[in-house]
Amino acid sequence: MKIAVAKESDLGELRVALVPDIVARLVKQGLDVMVQNDAGTGSFFADEAYAEAGATLVNDSVALWQEADIVLKVAPPNEDEIRSLKAGTVLISFLNPLRNPERIKQLAEQKVTAFSMELIPRTSRAQSMDALSSQANIAGYKAAVLAAAYLPKLFPMMTTAAGTIPPAKVLVLGAGVAGLQAIATARRLGAVVEAFDIRPQVKEEVQSVGAKFIEVTIEEDTVAHNGYAKEVNTNTQDRIREVLTEHIKKADVVITTAQVPGKKAPVLVTEDMVNQMKPGAVVVDLAAEQGGNCAFTEPGRNINHNGVTILGTLNLPASVPTNASQVYAKNLQTLIQYLIKNDMLNLDFEDDIVNDSCVAHNGEIRNQKVKDALAVAV
Repeated sequence: MKIAVAKESDLGELRVALVPDIVARLVKQGLDVMVQNDAGTGSFFADEAYAEAGATLVNDSVALWQEADIVLKVAPPNEDEIRSLKAGTVLISFLNPLRNPERIKQLAEQKVTAFSMELIPRTSRAQSMDALSSQANIAGYKAAVLAAAYLPKLFPMMTTAAGTIPPAKVLVLGAGVAGLQAIATARRLGAVVEAFDIRPQVKEEVQSVGAKFIEVTIEEDTVAHNGYAKEVNTNTQDRIREVLTEHIKKADVVITTAQVPGKKAPVLVTEDMVNQMKPGAVVVDLAAEQGGNCAFTEPGRNINHNGVTILGTLNLPASVPTNASQVYAKNLQTLIQYLIKNDMLNLDFEDDIVNDSCVAHNGEIRNQKVKDALAVAV
C-alpha cells in the first residue's frame, strides 16, 4: 500500500497530514509512505526528518497523486487535485461535505473512495480518530489566548502596591470540545469564567473545568444523535438570548463556539447585545466560517464596533500548526490501521466508523445527507 502525504495548497493552511514520528510507525508496519517536498515546512517538519523516518520524498505533485493508493490531506482538495486522483484511490481528508456537496459529487465521478474526517462518529471506539475534536481542542485554546492578547485589560487578578486589579470576566458560549478548552485556558490565565450550552447535561463538565454554568429552562430536545448540539426553535432561541443579554453586558470577553453541521451558525450575540457591551470588550467567534455566532462577525476579519473588538477568526488550528498536525496525524494513523487488514483495504460498510465516514465509493455518493444537500444546491 502506497500512502501519499500531499502538500497543502490552501492559502494559510500550515498543517500537514502526517508528521515524521507517525510516518516512522507506518513504515515500520510495512506501509510505503511518500511525502511531497516541503509538505511539512509550514508545521516546522523538515523534509530531512521525513526521509529519516523512512518516507520517500516526491517533488512532482501529479506523480505523487497518481502513484498513491491512499492520499492523506488536511484541507479539502481543489478541482485540479481531484482530477489528479486515479480511479480507485482512497482519499482521507477534511471534506466539508454538507457545505460543499459538489466536491463529493466530483470525487464520486472520479471513482475515488473518499473518507470525510468530519463524519467520524462520536463513539468511544472512534475517539482516537476524531479529528474534529482534536482540532477543536486546539482552537479553543487559541481562542482564549487571542482574547487575552486583544483585551486591553489583564486576565488575572493582581494585588500590587498601586492597588488591586480585578480579574477579567469571560463568557464562553458552547461547551463542546472547543468551549471546554477555552474555559480551561481562560481559567489558567486567571479569568473568572461563565459558560452556557443548550445541552443541560454538560453542566458538570463546565463546572469541572472551573466555570459557572448559566442555566436556561429549555423544553425541547437539544442533543442530536451524534452527541452534538442541534438547532432549536425560534422561541427557545429568543429565551436564550434574553437570559444571555445580561451576562454579555457584564463580560469583558465573549468566546462563541456554537455550530450546526451543514447549516449557518446560530446568532447568539445579536447587534443589540454587542451595542450594550463594555468599550474594550472582545468577541472571539469560532463559528465565523459558518457565518458567525455574532451578528457583526465578518469571516476572516477583525473589526471594531463601537469599541468592541470582534475577531472573525478562520481555521485557528492552522495557527498552531505543529501540535495541530501531530494530533491530526495520530487520528489518521489510527483510522488507516483500522481500515487496512493484512495489507489490504478492508471496507466493511456494516461497521459504523467506515459507513459513516465514507462519503463516496465505486462512483456513488454514499451519504444521504450529502445527496440531500446536493439536491438543494441544484
